[in-house]
Amino acid sequence: MENAFKQVVGAAIVDSLARPSLLLAARRSAPERYAGLWEFPGGKVEPGESCEAALRRELMEELGVDSRLGAEVAGPSPQGWPLAAGAAMRVWLAEVAAGQPQPLEDHDELRWVPLEAGLLHDLPWIPADLPIVAAVLESVR
Repeated sequence: MENAFKQVVGAAIVDSLARPSLLLAARRSAPERYAGLWEFPGGKVEPGESCEAALRRELMEELGVDSRLGAEVAGPSPQGWPLAAGAAMRVWLAEVAAGQPQPLEDHDELRWVPLEAGLLHDLPWIPADLPIVAAVLESVR
């Protein structure tokens, strides 16, 4: 019987892993209940794929960029941050290694936002991503 748990990965893309000052937020275009809300880009891990490889693949598919992964933003469980029932997301800090981020898939806008709590929290985030926003801010201080 197949395990129904869905491992998801996401990237907190910053302008520089060494001296982060901006975070790339992505606005969902689908599904309808999330359209217009902001999130960390990423997606599902495919069978046999490592979380890190899945994240780099997803960032290429969704944004058209090659990425360099930094430290993981540790969640409350080994699977990361809880999402919907039966799903959790592991999140890494990342920077663009090559390419210009474009909203190619699932997003209609990308925005570089200063890493300041007030400015990041001005965006309407998908509710499950809100605790991750706080953890990212904490991790880059």
